[in-house]
Amino acid sequence: MQKFLIVLIIVFTAFSCKEKHAEIVEPTENDMPFVWEGANLYFLLTDRFNNGDTSNDVNFDRTKKAGKLRGFKGGDLKGITQKVKEGYFSDLGINAIWMTPIVEQIHGGTDEGTGVSYGFHGYWTKDWTKIDPNFGTKEDLHELVKEAHAKGIRIVLDAVINHIGPVTEKDPVWPDEWVRTDKQCTYDNYENTVTCTLVANLPDIRTESNENVELPPQLVDKWKAEGRYEQEVAELDAFFERTDYPRAPRFYIMKWLTDYITEFGIDGYRADTVKHIEEYVWQEFKTECDYAFDEFKKNNSDKILDNNNFYIVGEVYNYGVSTGQIFDFGDKKVNYFDPEGFHSLINFEFKWNSKELDYEPLFSKYYNVLNGELKEFGTLNYLSSHDDGSPFDANREKPIETANKLLLSPGTSQVYYGDESARLLVVNGANGDANLRSFMNWDAIENKAETKQVLTHWQKLGKFRASHPSIGAGLHQMITQQPYVFYRSFTKDNYEDLVVVGLSLQKGKKTLDVSKVFEDGTMLYDAYSNQDIKVIKGKAMLDSQFDIVLLEKK
Repeated sequence: MQKFLIVLIIVFTAFSCKEKHAEIVEPTENDMPFVWEGANLYFLLTDRFNNGDTSNDVNFDRTKKAGKLRGFKGGDLKGITQKVKEGYFSDLGINAIWMTPIVEQIHGGTDEGTGVSYGFHGYWTKDWTKIDPNFGTKEDLHELVKEAHAKGIRIVLDAVINHIGPVTEKDPVWPDEWVRTDKQCTYDNYENTVTCTLVANLPDIRTESNENVELPPQLVDKWKAEGRYEQEVAELDAFFERTDYPRAPRFYIMKWLTDYITEFGIDGYRADTVKHIEEYVWQEFKTECDYAFDEFKKNNSDKILDNNNFYIVGEVYNYGVSTGQIFDFGDKKVNYFDPEGFHSLINFEFKWNSKELDYEPLFSKYYNVLNGELKEFGTLNYLSSHDDGSPFDANREKPIETANKLLLSPGTSQVYYGDESARLLVVNGANGDANLRSFMNWDAIENKAETKQVLTHWQKLGKFRASHPSIGAGLHQMITQQPYVFYRSFTKDNYEDLVVVGLSLQKGKKTLDVSKVFEDGTMLYDAYSNQDIKVIKGKAMLDSQFDIVLLEKK
């Protein structure tokens, strides 16, 4: 397997003469379009990334001794905003941030043999209408969206419709007409994957129900104690009057989730546990998200980054791109893309493809899939995540190869927090997914030379990916096998982007054949070694200590 990547990137940009849309407050450099199909998305656990406000670290008396990495650690919205303002994400070439759910979590904890577990991860909802104080406030979220948008970074939240949080001494079970608790999933067919609880003591929302139900009494009591019951009920009345939906459980939740679009102007949702909910529910959710996004744009024309639609990527656990648009339950096949479904799904196959395939077979596979079975749709590739116990490189022995394969493959890239700094995914004393969820290793970034070197590599590749939509969303074609050279091209309206990539060139003096792409006399700039190069007789010649070259038209 190749360890290092030589990248030759050559770009020609055709400037658009069209007048810019009035609603776009900060057009991207050189009128480069932002396309979700080629985005560089950073995924973080809100509680584990950066602590920007230590005063909110303990709430609701969540003070029992937790199991290893099973309790709140202090990360919050202010911490994310701090890193946005410092330029950490921009330096990584990140143009979208997805964070775990920020809604209010259950107040109590559970103990299943590994010590007390709290809802630090955000997937144990108590109240969709309020941000958990451990994560911050509404003002904090407004600030994060504002600061991220100012740097051209989109914000993606996490939508949980399938379940509420576990029942604890502080968190009573919801009414029977809202949730089921009597049947646990066996995952052997469609019904036993959808109409059941994922695990014991995780009440399952009756998403199939069309029956009118009253608000859970614990929410009524909570809202009254917080002095906002009348406001919440009035908003619900208006929602159901507008939509004419029955007051069924799933529609309440859709209303609460889409409020984050109309109030804060978020750009997308990652949909949790998609295959555990009837597929038509996601079509309904998309309809309401699109409506809310249109309303936000209509009322906030000065806060819109571009003309893209609202982004929704689905988590269909174990879905892989090799099956195209279909997920097979055994007794039923479901297309979550069409009609009117997801724009993109998380690709659980990419880590296996990356282990098995060298660069050209990997890149060709993804180009062919995205321009075949998944044409007009997208895929979200990852090599590590918060709940995948078999990551590509758990011990962080291959951080350079990880960056090369993830950031240069066709499709949307998901950088899991700490990928770029080789944060270990095996933690002494941790059990299960806790291994994947340690606090961000800021100390190593600050003090370890090896970590800084890895981070620099991710930064350079990430910034070039973000600058060139052809890398993630363009046409892929190999030029030569030895040395391995390929190009990507992308066009949209009057914008053109051409990228040429060469792999594993020698350190020191190197000569790259660019005759198929560039005319003689063209001036290039290598951002990796900070030098200018002139194309002579179809060749780009340079001398650098690096195995990697990043060239763009000067």
